Amino acid sequence: MNPIRKPAWMPRVFAAVLLAQAAYAYVGSRACAPCHQEIYTRYRRTGMGRSMTLAADVPLPNSVAVRNATLQREFRVYRRDGHLFQSESQPGVFENEREVAYAIGSGENGTSFAVRRGSYLFQAPLSFYARTGTWDLSPGFEGADEGFNRPIAEACIVCHSGVPRPVPGRDGLFLDPPFAELAIGCENCHGPGEAHIAARTRGAGQLPDPAIVNPARLEPRLAEDICMRCHQGGDARVLLPGRQYGDFRPGAPLLKTVAIFALPSDLRDGDLLQHHEAMKLSRCYRAGGGKLSCLTCHDPHQQPDAAGAPAFFRARCLRCHTESSCRISLATRRNNAVPDNCIGCHMPKRDVARISHSALTNHRIPANPRAPSALPAPREDLPGLVLVDASRGAPPLPLVTRLSAYGELMDRDPSLGPRYLELLDEAARSFPDDPLVLAALGRKALAEGSPEAIALLARAEQKGAPGAATYIDLGQALAQAGRLSESAAVLSRGERLFPYSSAIRKHLILAYIRSKSFAEARQSLERYVADFPEDSFMRGLLDQVRPPAAR
Repeated sequence: MNPIRKPAWMPRVFAAVLLAQAAYAYVGSRACAPCHQEIYTRYRRTGMGRSMTLAADVPLPNSVAVRNATLQREFRVYRRDGHLFQSESQPGVFENEREVAYAIGSGENGTSFAVRRGSYLFQAPLSFYARTGTWDLSPGFEGADEGFNRPIAEACIVCHSGVPRPVPGRDGLFLDPPFAELAIGCENCHGPGEAHIAARTRGAGQLPDPAIVNPARLEPRLAEDICMRCHQGGDARVLLPGRQYGDFRPGAPLLKTVAIFALPSDLRDGDLLQHHEAMKLSRCYRAGGGKLSCLTCHDPHQQPDAAGAPAFFRARCLRCHTESSCRISLATRRNNAVPDNCIGCHMPKRDVARISHSALTNHRIPANPRAPSALPAPREDLPGLVLVDASRGAPPLPLVTRLSAYGELMDRDPSLGPRYLELLDEAARSFPDDPLVLAALGRKALAEGSPEAIALLARAEQKGAPGAATYIDLGQALAQAGRLSESAAVLSRGERLFPYSSAIRKHLILAYIRSKSFAEARQSLERYVADFPEDSFMRGLLDQVRPPAAR
């Protein structure tokens, strides 16, 4: 873990908290319960407190089949000997069965599942959707048959679990056990509790305790960062150099760990997981001079049910508004099916186009849900982009962070391409040994057919460029230069690091074929089909190379 130094722009009152947290460990929410039993009990009933559990403990239907005509697949979920399983099959061709290890999600919109393959975690193809009470394909599986091979990414699981233990840069690889705490817990918002518990046990130290964070005592902007970490997706999230998602500590600016970028949008239809950005665009936020925060309306320790939500949130509206604030007459409001339902009018739910069977609350708090929003102004150093988690007085973003943001988003907005190339040229001069810069330069040289691609990509691998793409690019560059055995060797190294990357393994099989290493190609193809049986093309290729008696 990197030490946390006090930046000049961080309020002094929180510096001691962060320095203390950096040196102490997470202890788990149960360690908080003896002193905070009532809060602990209430919190465990909230969506965050139920965000993840063991799959075997989820009370769901025991046997369900889902057929998908587009993919020509049948998916099943069932229990056997107390364990939960999912399977994918094409009748008469293949069946792939996996035991499900973890259930992800509180169940309010739905529940997805994760399977373990050795030390790797992957999302299962079927999810349970609470609104309809049905099983269906997990989001994103409808158009691409990924089987059981979509890795659980660190950037995603850090917001669905308490204390995950991913191996950075390794696409779904986790330590054993993969989670120190399953569900989102006390320390996700309050920081590591070891020092606080030790001090309270001894009866020593000052109050409030500087070794623990109370978000209610933070200035609103820093408190929002705790929520924004998971409730503000953006169009690209880029870690700052040397940081990992688990490095964030409550009370510190989120921008010290990760930069959240967005393409300019008024969010009328595209506000999936953009709660904080939507709130900042609201008239309530702007008229209040930024005093409105997530904690103005939400109490993380309790969550009203659907019947109690209108009254719960109306009480919060009336902290700033009055009965006369509403233009609709009191008699009309009280004659509605749900009387005086502020959120029903100003924070309506709508279906989420990108996630089937799910609904989303409008956090723009509009008088008219179709009214356009004011667009946040781009920063001078980020033309065409919005830095969503910008902090007042924060220094400019590191060059490599900006480069990564433009690199991720220029496919969606080609107008960002020239800026990306400008930053890449600058980075080549300023950081010639940075692995990400080398990998980007190598990919550019490969696309241009430059012989420099091999040297750049080889240096990127040597310096530790994360991700499978560098191995694929280097393998391709070597193959184009006629260095076929070296190409296979590079891709074989990539396979060892990323054993469930179908792209690396396909390129490796092709490299063996090109180098006339047919025995290795066939062995690699057989292993591939065993791991990715849903890949119809590769199954057909294996049938062609097998001896007739083995087909």
